[in-house]
Amino acid sequence: MKTYIQALLAGATLTLAACGSPSGQSRNNGTDSTATDSAIAPVETKAANSDYKPAFAGQTRIAGVKTKTPYEGTVLTDKLDAPWGITNLPDGRLLITEKKGVMRIATTAGQLSAPITGLPKVNDAGQGGLLGVRVDPDFANNRIVYWVFSEPLPEGNLTAVGKGKLSADEKSIEGATVIYRATPAYKGTLHYGGRIVFDKDGNLVISTGERSDLETRPQAQHLNSALGKVLRITKDGKPAAGNPFEGQKDKRPEIYSYGHRNVQSLAFNPATGDLWEAEFGPRGGDELNHIVAGKNYGWPTITYGIEYKGDKVGEGIQQKEGLEQPVYYWDPVLSPSGMTFYSGKNIPEWKNNLFIGGLSSIHIARLVIENNKVVGEEMLLEKEEQRFRDVVEGLDGNLYAVTDNGRLYSIHKK
Repeated sequence: MKTYIQALLAGATLTLAACGSPSGQSRNNGTDSTATDSAIAPVETKAANSDYKPAFAGQTRIAGVKTKTPYEGTVLTDKLDAPWGITNLPDGRLLITEKKGVMRIATTAGQLSAPITGLPKVNDAGQGGLLGVRVDPDFANNRIVYWVFSEPLPEGNLTAVGKGKLSADEKSIEGATVIYRATPAYKGTLHYGGRIVFDKDGNLVISTGERSDLETRPQAQHLNSALGKVLRITKDGKPAAGNPFEGQKDKRPEIYSYGHRNVQSLAFNPATGDLWEAEFGPRGGDELNHIVAGKNYGWPTITYGIEYKGDKVGEGIQQKEGLEQPVYYWDPVLSPSGMTFYSGKNIPEWKNNLFIGGLSSIHIARLVIENNKVVGEEMLLEKEEQRFRDVVEGLDGNLYAVTDNGRLYSIHKK
């Protein structure tokens, strides 16, 4: 992978002006306009879990940036029940999944609908449940919704994709069917992946995890398994035409990329059309990857993380010929969940920046990306102390984020 030039680092410390307020009220995380975008130290100040060295300059702990436009995060509601996925409806409202197995519709003022029922049963133990969600590009006419969930089967649990029609009264999903199952099933409750996005051709791009355990971990490298993959399928759940392993023996034609650990972040860069993902490492080594069809992203052969108990993963190597390097990695972890690129509609300096919900890191990460490399990083809403599960740009140009404890935030210009 070509060497990148490290961004200029300076000694100034990143600060975000923020003030607390009771739940359900506005919390101002705006910043002043005195900082420059090139003179801030990296936002991560904690010690790394390992002494591993990056493969190229700027692969981790890049220089900080600071938003000059005054902005704030407003809690619209705290009445959601473990929300996981969020997406736009054509009228500007938000469709949200709740982990236990229902959907809700929220207005951008924070009013919530009654639970939308009629979905297949989920196994919400551990990291499972009702996960990512998107509506059909032609939803205004067909009212079709697609979602990812952890499906309980006699032989175990797996990541599945469902499809159904939102009823006219918005109270139920009609004709719900399972269009794809990421086999093999496994009797565990971790690492389902679970994000879903549409590509420009109207195909579904789905992420899965390798189910966490040492027993299943190697399947991230196996092309006859759907575990630890980014998958590309049609609206009917069939392998999309033109996938990299189409027509190859013992290789699943739905696989788009492989060698992933647990992918809970997927987004297309609107400026380039390229697919990006972020995934959980173990103890350290969370990754941001630029996804290219057919490429192997290395897990568990290479990683910048270590096992939770402190020893090395496998041979303890971070680079190997034929395996892709992450564009960026975090140690300590971000715990990256949902992410979105921003169009710059309301805050122009954020245009084409990537925003990633952080769980254990309790903030939203803003990444400035130029020429497929990260050149700046900022923490947003870290004073809120929330596990940010998903983030999306609304049709009104604001960012909307959901948190594990039931909050829906609007992040907008003051």
